[in-house]
Amino acid sequence: MKKTLLFLKKEPMLTFSLLAAAAALFITPPTARLLRDIDWRTLGTLLMMLCVLEGFKQENILRPVVNLASNLKRMTAMTLFLVFGVFFSSMFVTNDVSLIIFVPLTILLFRNGNKERYILPVITLENIAAVRGSMLTPFGSPQNLFLFGQANVSARHFMLHMLPLCAFSAFLLIGFVFFLYRKNPREGITSENGNSPRPAEGRIRRIAYLFLFAMIIAVIVTRSSLWPWAVVLVLAVIALLDYHLLLKADWVLLVTFLCFFVFSSSVAANEAIAGVLKKAVAGAEYWWAIGLSQIISNVPASIVLYPFSENFAGLIYGADTAGLCSLIGSLASVINYRIYVREYPGMGGKFIKVFTLISWAFFLLAVIPGFLLSRWKFF
Repeated sequence: MKKTLLFLKKEPMLTFSLLAAAAALFITPPTARLLRDIDWRTLGTLLMMLCVLEGFKQENILRPVVNLASNLKRMTAMTLFLVFGVFFSSMFVTNDVSLIIFVPLTILLFRNGNKERYILPVITLENIAAVRGSMLTPFGSPQNLFLFGQANVSARHFMLHMLPLCAFSAFLLIGFVFFLYRKNPREGITSENGNSPRPAEGRIRRIAYLFLFAMIIAVIVTRSSLWPWAVVLVLAVIALLDYHLLLKADWVLLVTFLCFFVFSSSVAANEAIAGVLKKAVAGAEYWWAIGLSQIISNVPASIVLYPFSENFAGLIYGADTAGLCSLIGSLASVINYRIYVREYPGMGGKFIKVFTLISWAFFLLAVIPGFLLSRWKFF
C-alpha cells in the first residue's frame, strides 16, 4: 500500500486521471456505450509508438546525429544544431523522445566545454522546439495523434494547416538563439565528447525497429482498418527481440489516456453537463485549450474538450500552444525538468524561473498569430 501511494505521488497526472475517471462513473453510470466511445485506435497506435520509440532510445538509433553535434566548435552553431535537432526530430519520434535524446547531450557537451551557464536557456529553447516542432505532424505529440484520429482529413491536409505556425516558430527560435549569444556571436566551445560507434550486434534490432516505425506511420497516415493487426505484430516482434522493452514502455501515459477517455465519454453522455460545456467552449476553443492545459496538461485537455468543440483549429492550435505557458502545460516540459534536476539536484527553482521567463517571452509572440490562424477552418 505504501509503495502504491508513493508511486501515485510520483505520478500526479496518473493520480488525477484515475480520480477523474472514478468521479465520471458516478456522473454517468457505466454502460456498453462507454466502451464503444473509448478511442481504441488512438490507444493502440500510442501503445505501438511507445514500445518502438523505447527501442529507438535503447539502440541509440539517432547516435550519428549526436556524434555530429560534438564536432561543432561555435556556441551559436552548436545551439542551433541542438535546438533544431529537437525541432525536426520531434516531428517523427514525438516531442518527449526528442528531449530525452538531446537534453542529456546538451548538458554533457556544455559541461565538458565549460559552458554550463548556457545549459538552462538552451534546454528551455529545446523544450520550445519540441513543443512547436512536433505540432506539424499527426504523430508528433500524443494530443496531435488523438485529434488527427478524430478529424476526417488527410495527413497532407493536417500538415498544411499546421505549417504556418510551425514555420513561424522556427524563425522565432533562430531569433532567440542569436539573442542569447548577442554579446559574442562567435563564442567558441571545445567538446571532449567524441564519436562513439554503435555496437554491431544490435543491427538486427535497429533495422526491425525502423521497419516497425515506418509501418506505424503508414497505419496512421492511411487510417488503415487493419490497425489491430499492426498492434499485434509490433508487440509480437518486440517480444521476440527484447521483451524487456514491453515493461519499459510508458504505460503510465497509456493508462492516463484511457482514464481521460473514460472521463470525457462519461461527461459527454450527461446531457446537462454536456450542454453547459458546449455553450462555454464553443467559439472559445483556443483559450479553453490553453487555460485547461495549465491545470491538467494539453493531452487530457484535448480529450476532455474535443466533444464540446466546434472549431477544430482553435482546439489543436490552443493545445499545441499551451506547452509554452508552464511546466504543467505539456508533459514534455515535465520530462525536461526531470532530466535537469537529476543532473543538478536542488536547482528545480532556478529551472522554473528560467523556463518561465523564456517560454513566456516566446508565448507572448506566438499566442496572437495562433489565435488569428484558429479562424482558418480545418474542414
